[in-house]
Amino acid sequence: ELIRKQQNGGGIVIGFEVADQETAWKVVDGVELFSRTANLGDVRSTITHPWTTTHGRMQPEEKLAANIRPGLIRLSVGLEHIDDLIDDLQQALNK
Repeated sequence: ELIRKQQNGGGIVIGFEVADQETAWKVVDGVELFSRTANLGDVRSTITHPWTTTHGRMQPEEKLAANIRPGLIRLSVGLEHIDDLIDDLQQALNK
């Protein structure tokens, strides 16, 4: 709802946290439509675990200071139908 009020087009990056790194990897491994990658800005939706990918070379204290936590998952939404993406993410979260 907030996004619809603030934007009228373009892509979006969403970040959310789950309990811990193990749970994050279960979600990343569980999706079927999202491409597992550290790149953003593709026409396909992507899913990333920043703790071990984009910020993997940083020390744990540096990551935490940057609000990069072990349970953080980052999504970049592409051109797939939103209902398909929601369903895919939901089934991965329920595993």
